[in-house]
Amino acid sequence: MSSFSSSPASSVSAAAPPPHVVEDCLGVVQLLSDGTVTRPTRSFLSDPPAHEVRRDLPVEWKDVVYDEAHGLRLRIYRPTVTTNDGEKKKLPVVVYFHGGGFCLGSFEHPSFHEVGLRIAHDLPAVVLSADYRLAPEHRLPAAQHDGETVLSWLSGHAVSGADPWLAESADFERVFVWGDSCGGNVAHHVAVRHGSGCGLDIGPVRIAGYVLLCPYFGGEERMASEASSPRGVLMGLELFDQMWRLALPAGATRDHPAANPFGPGSAPLDGVAFPPVLVADAEKDLLRDRTADYVARLRAMGKPVELVVFEGQGHGFFVYEPWGAAADELVRVVRRFVHGGPPAAS
Repeated sequence: MSSFSSSPASSVSAAAPPPHVVEDCLGVVQLLSDGTVTRPTRSFLSDPPAHEVRRDLPVEWKDVVYDEAHGLRLRIYRPTVTTNDGEKKKLPVVVYFHGGGFCLGSFEHPSFHEVGLRIAHDLPAVVLSADYRLAPEHRLPAAQHDGETVLSWLSGHAVSGADPWLAESADFERVFVWGDSCGGNVAHHVAVRHGSGCGLDIGPVRIAGYVLLCPYFGGEERMASEASSPRGVLMGLELFDQMWRLALPAGATRDHPAANPFGPGSAPLDGVAFPPVLVADAEKDLLRDRTADYVARLRAMGKPVELVVFEGQGHGFFVYEPWGAAADELVRVVRRFVHGGPPAAS
């Protein structure tokens, strides 16, 4: 006679289903149902850039850590040319924050590296191209806080003189914060934090201006250019909405203050002291109406904001074609903004 034992059905727990993909952003970032985030080692970001790559520019660069606690780095670029008497003159500093919807990108990517080289050479300027924590591993406002940390780091070096490149070449009284796409969002939040006098003390650094290139803002109410945006394009509303879902705090809407500067929960900007702000918009960017609204609201508050629209261009045009004709014009506009000259037509 044989026997066997079995456990009551009520005590048998079914195996948990394996986690499944909740969000897949361009095959670069995948958010799983258990909260896990995967980033494949190879994606389209690994492909060589389609644009021209310049390897002959007299610009040197190096990478440094600006936030040891979070392992965050930035890349310093500086021109190697000297004046006629053999001396290197002090140059304005451009703190540059790359785009990528808060989810993608690094200064190491060839396209962002090319942008850093071009800004340093053609303005000319000392450029600090900074990485920041990416979502969804680190949701907003993490990246915006990292932007503040970069300025604090620069302030510390202005006092200590510890970095020889900055000590030799940087004019700390002419610092410009430049952000592309979500980097423009970071630049805005740095401007608000610093201009509000809310504890971001970066003396002796003086922020002389901000450059916001196709800034990545959002809102629950669609602007006309968003509502009419064609479907099925890379830089379309579907992608932008997805990146907001990945970047904002869980459960937050696009009216969250990190996304919408004028949302119901956003602090008023009337009392914020803004230095001159240059906003560059692209005619074919689906965010163009939101950018124009941003400029109009700041101007109505008396802020010194200049708007330049690049006809025929779309979101991210500087990164996609850093040596193209539109990029040439952008560099001329920013050079005038940084080094002085008559304002561009808006």
